[in-house]
Parts: sequence; structure tokens; C-alpha cells
Amino acid sequence: MFLDLDQKDKSSIAAVDDRGGLISYGELVAFSKKFSDAIGKRTLIFILSENTIGSLAGYVAAISSRIVPLILSSNIDRELLARLIEVYHPEFLWLPESLTCNFNYESIFHKYEFSLQKTGFSEFAMNEDLSLLLTTSGSTGSPKLVRHSYSNLEQNARNVATFFELNELERPVAILPMQYTMGLSVVTSHLYAGSSILLMSSILTDTKFWKFIKEQKASSFTGVPYSYEVLHKLRFLRMDLPHLKLLTQGGGKLREELFREFAEFAEKTGKKFIATYGQTEGTARMAYLPAEMATKKTGSIGGPIPNGQLSIIDSAGIEIHEMEATGQMIYKGPNVTLGYAYNAEDLIKGDENQGVLFTGDIARRDADGYYFIVGRMSRFLKLYGLRISLDESEQIIKSTFNVDCVCSGNDEKMKVYINDGNKTAAVKSFLSEKTGLFYHAIEVIAVTEIPKNEFGKPFFKQV
Repeated sequence: MFLDLDQKDKSSIAAVDDRGGLISYGELVAFSKKFSDAIGKRTLIFILSENTIGSLAGYVAAISSRIVPLILSSNIDRELLARLIEVYHPEFLWLPESLTCNFNYESIFHKYEFSLQKTGFSEFAMNEDLSLLLTTSGSTGSPKLVRHSYSNLEQNARNVATFFELNELERPVAILPMQYTMGLSVVTSHLYAGSSILLMSSILTDTKFWKFIKEQKASSFTGVPYSYEVLHKLRFLRMDLPHLKLLTQGGGKLREELFREFAEFAEKTGKKFIATYGQTEGTARMAYLPAEMATKKTGSIGGPIPNGQLSIIDSAGIEIHEMEATGQMIYKGPNVTLGYAYNAEDLIKGDENQGVLFTGDIARRDADGYYFIVGRMSRFLKLYGLRISLDESEQIIKSTFNVDCVCSGNDEKMKVYINDGNKTAAVKSFLSEKTGLFYHAIEVIAVTEIPKNEFGKPFFKQV
């Protein structure tokens, strides 16, 4: 069975959710058998996910039965969902019972407030190694999916459990959505370790969230930069959470000041703060900074996870062997996914990546071999002969003016959106001086807030 879950203590609790749901490892195994019997074959299923027992059970059962799930948010835009159904023809949907009224499909099985619906579509041929499909954070509105193998999922779970030193006593807070690669990584790595997962559907600013994690004696928290911004505003560093021993971060670059503050807090209080790096194409985690280095290498993603390798190539694609270097970061490892799918016919494809992932991230490697992400290859403008990093511009604006911002534009004008209308002129002058751009090549626009997606990343299409 997936992650050898049938070898765990059957009476141990696999997961608890904040809606009152609970499932033991024995119940999870038994449910997987019933789920498999209801479907009866290898096929494609869409899981409309929430951070609840029903979602987790459906995911585990599907993988264990060699049924291939595409995990999507239960709040997915209905037009996008309709398009994905039209393109991929899933034979089944596993979705909250509250959403069944939106579909004219046959319900054939119910459990944990979820319903299994048969769509009537016929299955497409699928590669035997294909285990899971996920969207990438940047593919909203696109049928582009990432194809995972069974080995990818097992390797990720094992590696993450290893460098986080997870065991059956852990009680992790799972607040990131399961359809998000890092949220799913939290689930799989802790199931591998035999832990008891605390599935959260409430948000950080909800008093129910804090009441639940205190009652459940949460031992770890995993968040994206946006999560840590919220924690900081909630004065998390003053809270009394004696059972919380591990703080982990991924999903993008954390502000340097915030990184340092949480690292120092962890060091002073006997906790661990571990920054990680990953992509959906690398089955979540690909690099991590050991806790003992958090205050010494502020902002670093550290080095590769167990069984992985990192390197840097120059603009010609040649590996740079000198220790200190900057260029595109390349990752090699068994957790690199099979490739992409753009339609149902692509599900038959095999391994197109062969364990090598060109991350598209520009990284700096220091003299000690630690890596720092400095930008994205695709997030550059070339204005008047100057190559401008949008990522670096955002970072210096945020740190200098204490505003939220997002930079975009084209090769004619750079556009900067900030959430403080009183600072537009100052930001424009500052950026012109820092980048060397002509004043009229920069437009600073004040907005009420920077739109963000459910992962806390700026939603560029809305600004």
C-alpha cells in the first residue's frame, strides 16, 4: 500500500480535521479498499479538495489503488473546472457532498461527507508510472498539468521525513491546501512517518485556528511567505505554544528581516526554523537550510535534500564549477517529475525529464556552498539596454519603503504596484536611481491591496 500505511499501528490517529473529523490508520486502510472496490479499475479521477478527512482519504485511496487523481481546489473557478473536465475526461469525481448539486452525475459511493460521482466519460490510456496530476501555481486558466510518478511521491515523503527528522509523535499543522504541492508534501511525509496530521480549513486570523492547534498540541507549522507575514502581524512570537517545536517555510522568498526574526526566535526558544525550496515539478521539496544555519545564512535555501543534487549553469548552459557563482539553478534527483500534460493524450507519455529539472530560478552560490535565490529567468525586463530583475526590484522596494508591491511591465515600461499612495513619487525616484532607468520608463501605481492567490503569491493578471 502507498507509504506502507497498512504497516502502521492501526489504532493510531492518521488525521484530525478542524470540523470534527478523525481517521485512524486502520480506518484509512479499510476505506482505501472500499474506495478501490467502488471504482474497480485504473482510471482518472478529479478530487475537489478541502483540508478535511474526506480529501485526505480519497487521495490516499486513489494512489494506493493505482487510480490517478488530479487534485484541485473545491473552490476552483467553475469555467476552469469545466474546461479541465472537457480536456481530460475524468471517469470519476470525488468531491464534497455540498457540491454534488452542481453536477448531473451519478453518485455511487459516500463517506466522510464526500461523494464519488461517475461522469460517464471513457478513460484514456495512461502510463503505468503515472501516479498523480497537479497544476502549477502559475498555470491558472491552463490545462497544463505536472505528471508525477509513484517513485516521485515515495521519494519525496521519505526525503522530507528524513531531513525534518519526523516520527510517529509529530502533530503537524496542515494549513496549506492539499492541491498545492507543498501542502501535499506535508501530508505525505507525515503519513510516511506515522504521524497524526491536523488538517486545517480555518485561516490564520480565525480564533478557531489557534484554539484547535492548542487543544491538539500541534508540534510543527509549515507556511509560505504570506503565512509568515500574517503570523508576524498576529504577534506570533509572543504566543505561548509550548508544544510547537518546528517552523518550516517554503513557497517563495521570505523577506530577509522576517527570515532573521523567526530564525532568531527559534534559536532563543529551543525550536527549529527550517527554510526550504521546491517546485511542483520537483515533487515539492528540493533544498533546505538546516536549522542550525538559519541565523548564519539568512535568506538561504541551503543545499540539496537527501539524494538530490544542485548545480549552477551559465547563459550558455555550461555548468559553473567555481564555488562562488550565479546562474540558473539545476536540480537532479529521483523526485523530479515525469514532465507536463497539456491534454488527455499526454497521459500515456513516459519520463521526459530523466531526473533533471531546469528550475528557471537564478541562484547565487556562496563560498561555503549555500544557495540563495535572487530571481526568475522569466521575470526580467530589458529597458534601454538595461536588464532589470523584477524580483530584486520588489525586494528592495518592500524593504526600503515597508510596502507591499509587485512589479511587472514590458520592454517599453516598468510598472510598479504598491499599496500606499503616499509613497508613489518616492518609490519612482528611488527605483530610477537604483536601476539607472529613465524616470519616464517607470510607472508607479497605487492600489488598495496587492491581489494574491490562495498560496499568498501575487496574482499578476489582476494588477
